[in-house]
Order: sequence, then structure tokens, then C-alpha cells
Amino acid sequence: MKLSDFDYELPPEAIASEPARPRDTARLLDLTGADMTDRRISDLPAILKAGDLLVVNDTKVIPARLRGRRGEAGIGITLHKHEGGASWRVFAKPARKCRPGDVIHFGEGFAARVGGRGAGGEVMITFINPATDSALDAAAVQTGLAAHGSMPLPPYIRRPDGSTEADEKDYQTMFAASAGAVAAPTAGLHFTPRLMTALEEAGVGLAKVTLHVGAGTFLPVTVEDIADHRMHAEWGQIPVDTAARINAARQQGGRIVAVGTTSLRILEACHAATGGVQAFADETDIFINPGFRFGAVDMLLTNFHLPKSTLMMLVSAFAGMDPIRAAYAHALDRGYRFFSYGDACLLRNTTG
Repeated sequence: MKLSDFDYELPPEAIASEPARPRDTARLLDLTGADMTDRRISDLPAILKAGDLLVVNDTKVIPARLRGRRGEAGIGITLHKHEGGASWRVFAKPARKCRPGDVIHFGEGFAARVGGRGAGGEVMITFINPATDSALDAAAVQTGLAAHGSMPLPPYIRRPDGSTEADEKDYQTMFAASAGAVAAPTAGLHFTPRLMTALEEAGVGLAKVTLHVGAGTFLPVTVEDIADHRMHAEWGQIPVDTAARINAARQQGGRIVAVGTTSLRILEACHAATGGVQAFADETDIFINPGFRFGAVDMLLTNFHLPKSTLMMLVSAFAGMDPIRAAYAHALDRGYRFFSYGDACLLRNTTG
């Protein structure tokens, strides 16, 4: 299939610059019935049924964006993938100014040594104490990020002066617990304690997985034949109790509802690797596009995604290309808000 198959025209004014307030008042385009229906996120308890199970991603976004200096040159980096210890893969701007052995200074006692450069602006760094030239331990890295880093908002959320104090809360889900993501699992941003109480009263269950979302989620697809695209790997896990709850819900006739593409990806990565849903902890670079056979997820709650993105390919695989095209046209016509801080749609698996 061609990249152009997943394109659409998006006016800039359709991109949300902040979330709905309260979060559960965001609009919801329901595609689970015979016709599209305009609803609100707060309608979920009435749409779902007793015995259904929501699966949310409990990853926590870290302050992964840093501004530093190498000599006189300013360097901006966004953490991308933890490689163990104090070492990270990052996207750097300008990457050409990051040479092996260079030291980028972010603040007192907090710097990084460049280990090498990859393709597409990717750079390997190790966080160090510049006074001793020694690698920092995990606690010191987290302290340095908290002191000098900022929330890694996606590039389409315009913040000329950097993320705001409101973004520190807005770009984090209520489920956030396991630190490690450099982008939010945005479907989870819609949930509130009030909504969770209503879902519990409706008999809808909750289970948690972890997928540490990488900055690669924002990288454009640069090949016309999507079969040539390669995903960046992300680490995730499914706890024993979550796997048990998913299997029990399925056996009792409940539907598995993935909250966000990240929850879906770790569930389907496990299913593809093991033939079912079980305790799982590994990296995944699963690339879901039309023709993929879903085995773990029945329904998907997700935001509206960028044109020509791998997430457009994923939702097209899940709900069908024609229904997704119609849904996006409807959402644009009705003034839905797009991307991370925008509205959502509820999809059902049409692959059988």
C-alpha cells in the first residue's frame, strides 16, 4: 500500500492546542454501531456494557526535552529510547553539531557525552557529571531531568516559550505511574475520577499495561511504499494480573477495549509473539497496517491522528480504510478537534 492512501487535508485550526475542560467533556465519535454517532467521552458508561474491560497504559511522561550548549553552539535534544544506565538515544537539533566525545552541558552538574550519531538526527548520549566525567546513576539522571527538562509536547502544539505549567498536568494521564515515556498515551488524557466512578458503577472493569511511548511516534513516514517503513522499538509489559483479567473477561463474554493505540500495540505484540495474552515484558516494533489480524482487542478508543502517520495505518487496519476515511471527513465537517489534546473516536475491530 502507498503512503498517499493515508493522507487527508487538515486545516490548522482543527489542531487542538489545549484539552477539553473537564477532560471527559471531549467529543467522541462512536463508530461501534451501524451508523456514526456524535457523543461525549462522558457517554462511555452508557456505550459500554457490564463485563467489558478497559485496558489503559500507565506509562508516565518524563521531562524529556532539554536545551544545552556544546561550546558556543546551542543544542536541543528530546530523549527517545533508554538504552540502560545513564545512556539514551535522543533526537538532537542540530545533530551535525554533536560529534562523538562532545559534551553537552544542561546545567550545574548535569551534562551528556555524545557517543555517536545515527540516521534522522538520532544521537547516542550518556548523562555525566562534568566535574568528574563519570556516568550518573539513575536517581541523578531523574533529578537532572526534573531540574532542567521540560514536558516533550509534540511539535504541532505550538508553545514558542516552551511547555506551560498547565501542560505539566494536562499532558499526563490520571493513570500515570511508571516513568519512562517521552510522549503521552493521549487517549488516556480524557479520563477523570468522575468518569471512572461511573464506569465502575456500570460494571466496566479496568486493567493496566505499560508501553513507554518513544519520540519516534512523531517521526514522519518517509517511504511511499509502507512495506518499507521501519518502526522504532518501545519497551512494554503486561502484568500477570492484567493478563488474567483480560482472559477472564473474554471468557465471560466481555469485550477488551484498548484505551489508545499504545495499549493496543503491547497487547497485539504479545498476541503475535505468544498466540494469546499472558504476562509479557519486551521491546516491540510491531507495525500494524491494513491486512493485520487482531487477536487481543475488540474495541479501540483513540484520538484523531496525523495524515500519513503509522497511527492512521493502525486505525485503518482496525476499523477499515473506508470507515476511517468517512469518520475523519465527518469529524472535520462537524468541528472535532484533532491530535493529542483533541477529541476521540471509538472503533470496533472489523477484521473478524
